[in-house]
Amino acid sequence: MATREDVGALTPFCASYTQAIEIIGRRWTGAIVRSMLAGTGRFSEILAAVPGLSDRLLSERLKELELEGIVERTVVPSTPVRIEYSLTEKGKGLAAVVHAVADWAEAWTPVEPPVS
Repeated sequence: MATREDVGALTPFCASYTQAIEIIGRRWTGAIVRSMLAGTGRFSEILAAVPGLSDRLLSERLKELELEGIVERTVVPSTPVRIEYSLTEKGKGLAAVVHAVADWAEAWTPVEPPVS
């Protein structure tokens, strides 16, 4: 098995890699997964944690992530009924990826301060 440092071992194309990038590379998906890894689990918490994300897009992405087996939706029978979202084992497996991208982003993509 190739190590991460052994870039020469990469093939020019890998269907599994491409499929994974298509899933997690969709707009807002990375931010949603990061938010959930940080502990958010209710729709309103995720929405509040990700600036600029609309409720319509959050709903759409959560459904997509659920279909991919990355997120699990649980209905909590209470008054009022609560819906909670959690990462499956497959979703938790993205933690290393999220940390790696966060490290890369800190090193290579500094955020510009807002213009006042």
